[in-house]
Amino acid sequence: MAEAALIEPDRLDGTPHPRDTRALYGQSAAEARFLQAYNAGRLHHAWLLTGPKGVGKATLAWRIARFLLTQDESAGAGMFGAALAPESLAVAPEHPVVKRMLAGSESRLFKITRSVNPDTKRMRDVIAVDDVRALGRFLSMSAAEGGRRVVILDAADEMNTQAANALLKMLEEPPKLTTFLLIAHQPAGLLPTIRSRCRELRLATLLPEDMAAALQEAGVEADLDAAAALALSTLSGGSVGAAARMHALEGLVLYGELIAIFESLPKLDRARVMRLSEAFAARGSEQKLDLLLVLLETLLFRLARAGALGAAAELAHPAEPELFARLSPDARVAQSWALLSETLLARARHGRAVNLDPAALILDTFLRIQRSVAEQNAR
Repeated sequence: MAEAALIEPDRLDGTPHPRDTRALYGQSAAEARFLQAYNAGRLHHAWLLTGPKGVGKATLAWRIARFLLTQDESAGAGMFGAALAPESLAVAPEHPVVKRMLAGSESRLFKITRSVNPDTKRMRDVIAVDDVRALGRFLSMSAAEGGRRVVILDAADEMNTQAANALLKMLEEPPKLTTFLLIAHQPAGLLPTIRSRCRELRLATLLPEDMAAALQEAGVEADLDAAAALALSTLSGGSVGAAARMHALEGLVLYGELIAIFESLPKLDRARVMRLSEAFAARGSEQKLDLLLVLLETLLFRLARAGALGAAAELAHPAEPELFARLSPDARVAQSWALLSETLLARARHGRAVNLDPAALILDTFLRIQRSVAEQNAR
């Protein structure tokens, strides 16, 4: 299809498009809540799918869309006998609707995402009002085959004010047999009036076993052992999208390097830091440098948490318990790590924004960490 040649803003790096993802892991509770409402004949016209980025919200939206567009609702949802009530959102892959959805030609489905600005020819940073107005034209037409229509908006919290107001008018007077599926990573940023007109489906972060299965479904190598799957789940916050990107950029290796450097404190292993710095000085390493900063922030957070609340049960590296006990033994030191994280990462991100030399940025960051540890030990 034509859009395959374009960058799709609703597809996370390192994973298939949610339209092409057949299985959904770890979200059976959210699926069950939707199916219960459908079978009871209480299908709300607008659903707000929330939860951390990368846990399957868009995959669930497309799964719901496939289900709704393949149901025979001539008798009305919830009005069939209990024995005939659907027990799953699964749909046969050979169904004509499924094939049309994969080809991008299903006339009863409308997708709203960020679009290309016709003037600049660049992808917009927000969903603009024109993108939502196009939905108005879709809703004004009768479906070619009759029956239900589905609108997927990914992501709703990317709408600008004008787009949000335009959508609100449609939600206030929803067309018959039309279901809106709004995906939101940060629902607090939506207009309260939009949230009030939607029924929320909250998706959970993935457990390690679900993470391993989801990564394989996403095409990540199947050679991950249980410890690696647990580490990716822990470092990514249970987001399969973040975990896939982390795996592709060798995030576990990077985190291991950070752990090794922190193990050398308070006498910083400068040779190791210099090797790490030089690795990020090469052109094309920007994504890995950004990931390094994310992993550093994660490590600092886990250090602070260990001193304040005790080490988390889930390990991202086998050396964490001993390292955390030594570097963050109590709440006082934990507070120092929290304050350091706030100032250190702000400086590092500013350095990235002004294109500071990556090697100098990394070296400066670890020298500041070394000074902080020395000050803590001197107290």
